[in-house]
Amino acid sequence: MRVELDEPKCVAAGQCVMAAPDVFDQRDEDGVAVVLDEHPGAELLDGVREAVAICPAAAIRLVEE
Repeated sequence: MRVELDEPKCVAAGQCVMAAPDVFDQRDEDGVAVVLDEHPGAELLDGVREAVAICPAAAIRLVEE
């Protein structure tokens, strides 16, 4: 699985960071999300799926490879 983030769509709500802090962070200057781990392990996928579901901008995708 690969995490994709559409940065221009991100509204800097930080929900992804709260759902999956090992996978997402936010830039200090504007709060836009960044992906820390594009290929998270199985133990992190529940948090990533939650981040995808609660992202207010629908800026996150989880892609099967």
